This record gives sequence, structure tokens and C-alpha cells, in this order.
Amino acid sequence: MIRNALPTDAKVPDYLPARMLNEFVYCPRLFYYMWVDNLFAHNRETVEGSLRHAKIDARQDALISSDALNEEKKIHSRSVMLSSDTHGLIAKMDLIEVSDKRVTPVDYKRGAPRKNRDTGELEVWDTDRAQMGAQALVLRDNGYTCEEAVIYYVATKQRVRIAVDDALVAETLQSLAAARTAASSENIPLPLIDSPKCPRCSLVGICLPDETRVCQTIDGHAADAQTNGNAPSTESNGTEPRRLVPARDDLRPLYLNQPGLHVGKSGNVLQIKEKTKVLQEVRIGETCQVNVFGNIQLTTQAIQTLCQNEVPIAYFSMGGWFYGVTHGLGVRNVYLRRDQFRLADDPSFCLRLARSLVSGKIRNQRTLLQRNHVEPPRVALNQMKCMQEDSEKADALDQLLGIEGNAARVYFQNFPGMIKTEEEPFGGTDMNGPFRKFDFLGRNRRPPRDPVNALLSLAYSVLAKDLTIACHAIGFDPYLGFYHQPRYGRAALALDLMEPFRPLIADSVVLSAINTRMVTPGDFIQTGEAVALRPAGRKAFFRAYEQRMDTLVTHPMFGYRVNYRRMLEIQARLLARVLTGEIATYPVFVTR
Repeated sequence: MIRNALPTDAKVPDYLPARMLNEFVYCPRLFYYMWVDNLFAHNRETVEGSLRHAKIDARQDALISSDALNEEKKIHSRSVMLSSDTHGLIAKMDLIEVSDKRVTPVDYKRGAPRKNRDTGELEVWDTDRAQMGAQALVLRDNGYTCEEAVIYYVATKQRVRIAVDDALVAETLQSLAAARTAASSENIPLPLIDSPKCPRCSLVGICLPDETRVCQTIDGHAADAQTNGNAPSTESNGTEPRRLVPARDDLRPLYLNQPGLHVGKSGNVLQIKEKTKVLQEVRIGETCQVNVFGNIQLTTQAIQTLCQNEVPIAYFSMGGWFYGVTHGLGVRNVYLRRDQFRLADDPSFCLRLARSLVSGKIRNQRTLLQRNHVEPPRVALNQMKCMQEDSEKADALDQLLGIEGNAARVYFQNFPGMIKTEEEPFGGTDMNGPFRKFDFLGRNRRPPRDPVNALLSLAYSVLAKDLTIACHAIGFDPYLGFYHQPRYGRAALALDLMEPFRPLIADSVVLSAINTRMVTPGDFIQTGEAVALRPAGRKAFFRAYEQRMDTLVTHPMFGYRVNYRRMLEIQARLLARVLTGEIATYPVFVTR
């Protein structure tokens, strides 16, 4: 499996952290994501470990020089950082014990030691053994005598000693060489196969090991794939992946919808004020994004803190036009973007991907009609089925655009049949408003000229924002697409990814908001030809949108249930797998 994006002259950093050697022994793919791609995500175990190490790292001591060891009997030094030019290693050691002219590195681990099945003796894990071997090499290269190392396992409060002998040195040097080869090679380490390590890994949602394997099997690549030293694959028959349980997504978006608000911060809490009155306080640690509509001011301190915590800020006009995003540094790996730019210039690749996206969109539109139309016309369903099949055989992007446009025309002609309000006009929050019922005569925009089109435009705008944020988080350039051509200010890749989700998320939200009367005709205002929601109507719409994003849905290929927000990220990461050559075809999300 070749990662074409990695340039042949790519240079890995000179010094490998000892901690990264631990990750390499655990999983070469995890090591690659963390060291080369600079990706990381927390889970419960990593948070607990970070909290414990924060206490240890709070105190830093200088390590006495090797020449002065004979003058000291016994000392302790904490949080010591040393490097080795000989081995290209750098290590931050939790504790150094100095006694009788010998130094012993001690590392704190949150878990428990391993018990030898034959002897019953306590042992360190292979990953910890590699890390302590690296620390010993660093200490020896700095002139210290190091004959053993210690791991303190917090869960059982036990110290387990490791002899720094020739065998450990040889193992460590071998792992170090393999890690450097993996980092500089054009071959991405393949995911582990049916490994018990995966469900406990904090990066499993980024790595997608089972999902990648299933896609490789479907593409016919699984038989040729290397196994990274694991048992042969058992997925050659295309069986479904293990039901990995995704982490709970407790983060929620914040919508700021009232003109004139002022947003500051106190510590890690956003303070939303109207003049001097605090209307609400929101913890940044519980927020996944901030959406700003219209004339709302954010302080520099608030913006800096949000960027530091990788919480994007999305800006909209009062009418819902998506302006752009402010975010932190994001993913620092440029290799995915190199692949993206290279393949965007490949007409055959763009056409293949565009066919899949348009075919998936038409299938999902047809499914929505079958689910929600009072009596879906058989002629329309047959026409859409034929156009969906034609889209898979289109010879050019222009032809594909024509097929998509015809399918959209048939779909929106029958859209009114999915609006199930009373025949008699009913009022909303304002009986004096310009509208008394929801009439939909066809799709129009820029500006939308009726309430239904205003809702559709706002839904597409908010969905494009979510996919733009997903693209930034993964490392894409959201403005370079494969189906949508580059245009100034348009997030073309986000629009590409959005195509299959338009009916499932955006259109479904609009229908739900109307049919359940979360939004009523009285929630709209009209200025000239343009129609827009009032603030109360936007608030109700955002509630309907977030309810849809929190809806659990079963992935048709992988069989597990996740919410739509997580589904957007999964699909974007699968597209990244296609660009980097790990899988051959993009598995478009379609529902039955």
C-alpha cells in the first residue's frame, strides 16, 4: 500500500522521543499517526494518564553530572529531559534515582503489570520495555552507569524492575531502526487485524482499522495486503467489522443568533453578554464549535482560547450565508493535501469519485421520497432510478451535472408531497407576517423567495459548514474539490462530501421542522424578494438540525450505529483513505 503523498526527500526529525518508541511497539500505525501526522485524540485512559503526569511534571529537577556522582550518596531528580546524539533519541524521564554511582530511570504508568503465565512473576509490557530501553540508552550516552530501570504501575502500586542487559539494548536498537524506517518509508503501516488493542486505542476513530480492512476486502486488495506481523486476515469473505463502540460525543455546538451580543471569556468559560448583563456562560471544554450569525462581537481573548482548544468559529450572515471559519493550527501533516492536489488534476479520478457521489445523492433522494411522500409517483421513482444508473456510467463531469440537475428537478417537483401541514392556513408566532402557509413551487435561491426555500438554503449552508470543519480537522483543503470545480470563496470539497447527505440531513431537517410545526409561516420575514427566518424561527430550526445530527444511523457497510455528526467525519476519513491509496473506491453513504 503506497502513500503517494510522501515525497522521496522527506526527512523525519533527528530525535525520536522515547515515548514514540513505546507507541511503535504497541502499533506501528498508531506511531505513524502520532509522530508523522501529528494526530492525537484523548480517551478516558489518556486523560487519566495526563492528569497523573501533570502532577509529576509540575516539579522539575536538574540531574547531577556523571562526574559528580561520587560526591553524592543518594538523590532523586524529577522530570529530567536528556537526549542522545549517537542514537537520535530524546527522553523525558519521570524520575531518576541515583545511588552508589548508578542511575535508575523510573517511569509511572497508570495500568497494571503483566503476569508471566508460566512462572507467575510480574513483568513489564513490551511497550514499556522498549521505552525504558530507550531511556537507558540516553543515560548511557550521557556518561551515566545504568544497569536497571523501573516501571511503577499506579493501578496496583507495584514497582517492576527491568535489567538493562545486552538483550534489552539489542531489542531497543532494533525497534528504533524499524520505527525510523516506518516513518521515512512510502508505505503506510497497515491497521492491525482483529487486535484487542484497537478498542482501547484513543485514535481508533481516526485510524478506522476494521473499516479500512472491510473496504480493502471489497476492493479485492485484502489478499495482497501485508499483515504487520499479525495473524492472517479472517475478513477475506467480506464479513462485517467488529462492533467497536464509538466514544460518546458529549460536545455540543453553540449557536449565537441574537444581534448585538458580546462574547468574552473568563478562564475556560465563554461569557455571553448583552451590554453588561451576562446572559449565559458556556464551558469551552464542552463545546465542539461556535456559530456566529450577524453582528456579534467576540473578544480577542475568547478567539485565542477557542483556537488553542481547537474549537472552530463559523461566521454566517443574518440570512444564513456561510462566510468562513476561524480555527487553530489544525493538522500539520501536508501529505494528504499533496495527494488531494495531485488527484484533483487527474480527470479520470475526479470522474470516478463524482459518479459515486451523484449516484449516492440520487439514491438517497429517491429513498426520502419513498419514506415521506404521501403517495410517491411511480413515474418519478422510475425516472430517478434510471438517472441514478445513468450517473454511474457518465463519460464526463458536464454530462454528470446534467443528470444530477434532471434528478433534482424531478425530486423537487415532488417535494411538496412530503410537506404534511394542514390544508387550512395556520398562524405562527406572528399572525401579521407575510405568509400564512408553506407553499413550495420549486427550488429557488440567491435569494430564496419563499419560506421552504429559505429553510433549504439555511440547512445546506449549516451542513456545508459542518463538512468544512470536518475537512479542516482531517487535514484536507476544503476549497479544492473533485466534482465541484474551484471557485473563489466556495468550499468545493465540503460540497462534494455533502452531496449524498443533502437529502438525509438537510432536506430531512426542513421537513421535520415544518411537519412538526417547530417552524411556522409566521417565523419568516420578507425584504424585497428575499425571505429569511426571524431569530425565534432560526433558534427552532437549529434545534431541529441538532436533533437530526444526534440521530443514530446504521452504517450500511460497517453495521454499527453512530450519529450523523460522527458519520460525516467517518466518511471524510474514508475519502482520505482513497486519496492515500489505502482503499480503491470511496464507499458513499446511502440508506435504505
